[in-house]
Amino acid sequence: MNVFDSYVAIGDSFTEGLNDELPDGTFRGWADRLAEILAGGRDDFRYANLALRGKMLDEIVDEQLPVALDIRPDLVTVCAGGNDIIVPGADVDDVAARFEDAIARLRAAGIQVLIFTGPDTKQMSVMSILRGKVGIYNAHLWAVAERHGARVVDLWAMHVLHDVRAFSDDRLHFTPEGHRRIALRAAEVLGVDTEQDWRDPWPATEQQANWLTLRRSDLEWTKTHLLPWIRRQLRGESMGDGLRPKRPRLAPVRTTTGTVGTAPGTMGTAPGTVGTAPGTMGTAPGTVGTATGTVGTAPGSVGSTALVETPRPTCAPDDAV
Repeated sequence: MNVFDSYVAIGDSFTEGLNDELPDGTFRGWADRLAEILAGGRDDFRYANLALRGKMLDEIVDEQLPVALDIRPDLVTVCAGGNDIIVPGADVDDVAARFEDAIARLRAAGIQVLIFTGPDTKQMSVMSILRGKVGIYNAHLWAVAERHGARVVDLWAMHVLHDVRAFSDDRLHFTPEGHRRIALRAAEVLGVDTEQDWRDPWPATEQQANWLTLRRSDLEWTKTHLLPWIRRQLRGESMGDGLRPKRPRLAPVRTTTGTVGTAPGTMGTAPGTVGTAPGTMGTAPGTVGTATGTVGTAPGSVGSTALVETPRPTCAPDDAV
C-alpha cells in the first residue's frame, strides 16, 4: 500500500467541495474525504486545499500551482479546465495544452500527481450538449497523464455517477454521496486500501420521471442556475470572488474520539430531483475544521476525523452553475 505524508489539492469548486455541505454551511468534499483516508489516523500527515469555486485554469496555475510547488508535498491532486471548456467558443485543445504545462511542472519537481477526467453527461437533461467537449478534453487528459506519469481518476467511467442522485440540483456539483464515492475511487487509484467500495449499487428507487416533470425541472434549473451563471459571465464575475482557500497551508488531519457508524451509501444522499442530471467536470465540496462524525464511514467504526485548520468566513453555495 502506498503511504503519503503530505497532500495538497488545487482546483475549482469540484475540489473545494461543493455541494457536500455540512450543517454549519461549510463544505467537505472528496478531497477532504481523501485526506482522511490517506491520514489513516496518523498525527504526522499534513493536508492543504487551495481550491476555490469558479476559478479558471489560468487562475489556478497563477495562484495555486506556485504554492503547491513551494510546499513540495508527496501528492498533488489537480482538477482544472472544466470552467474554461464550458464557455461558448472555448478552444479545448488550447486549454489542454495549458493544463499539460502545469502537470509537467509538478512532475519535474518530483511530486506525484493525480488528475480527474470529467463525467459523462449523456444522460443529463440540457447539460448533455457539453458531452463532446468533455470527451475531447478527457482524451487530452489521458494523453497528458501518460506523457508525464500522472495517475487518473476516470469519472467518465464511474458508472455509479450516471445516477442522478450523485449530483445536486444544479446539475454540476456532486452530492455528499457522490463525493464519498469519488474519494474512494481516488484512494483506489493511489493504491490505498479502503473498507468501502465505490461500486456499491444505489438503493432501489421507484421514482419515475415523465416528460412534463422533466420540462418543469429544466425550466426551474434554467431560472435558478443557468441564467445567474450567464449574468456572471457577462459581468466578468466569479463564484469565488472575495473568498479564500479553506486550507491555505499544510495542517494535520486529526483523529478525535467519538462514535461514527453510519452505513455506507446512506450519508446525505439527496434523493435526486427528477429531471436533474449530472454536470460537468470541476465540481465538488469539502470543509475545514469539521467536528466529529465523518459521514459514510464503515458501520460501527469508532473514532471520527476532523480537519484541523484556522477558521475562515463561510459562504453559502452560489446559486449558479
